[in-house]
This record gives sequence, structure tokens and C-alpha cells, in this order.
Amino acid sequence: MARESKTAVSGSARVRVRAAQAVWTVAALIALVLAVGALLVAIDQTNESNGLVTFVLDLADSLDLGVFDRQDGVMTFDTEAANALVNWGLAAIVWLVIGRLLERLIRP
Repeated sequence: MARESKTAVSGSARVRVRAAQAVWTVAALIALVLAVGALLVAIDQTNESNGLVTFVLDLADSLDLGVFDRQDGVMTFDTEAANALVNWGLAAIVWLVIGRLLERLIRP
């Protein structure tokens, strides 16, 4: 009887550990997309007609939480590159913090 209970607890603990790892991985990937997008905007010579560049920039635009927009974000500068670096950098940090907090809440 005690052995069945221990197995059930360890099974649910394993599921929670895997879920926590998945949440952290997703948050880290989102932060990576935002960082790469900011870098692509900062490098002025990127070809925005390239499908991969367009995909990363569009994805970063959708993941910036609306608050950290590169045109009209938390902080506004004269150049789009500075806006993207600061605002998307802040958004990446926010996603990492959210991911770590959720990971700590889910993990047993």
C-alpha cells in the first residue's frame, strides 16, 4: 500500500518536473527570439525580404507583450535599432523572469 502511494507521488513529481522544464524551455526560446530579432534590427544590413529574417522579426513583434514594442515601447529613442535593442531586450528579461517564476511554482 505504501509502495503504491510512493510510486504515485514520484510519478506526479516526474510530470511536474517535466512540465517545469517545458515552461522554462519555452520562456528561454521566446527570449532568444526577441534577442535575435533585436540583433537583426540593430544590424542595418539585414535583408528584410529574406523569409527567415521576416519570420523572426514578425515572431518577435508578436512576443513583445505589446508593452515592449520596437516602435512605441516602454522606452523610445531616435533610431529603430536602439528601440529594438532596449525594448526587446527588456521583453526578453521579462520572459526569463516569468519563465523562472513559473518553473519554480510548478516544480515539486
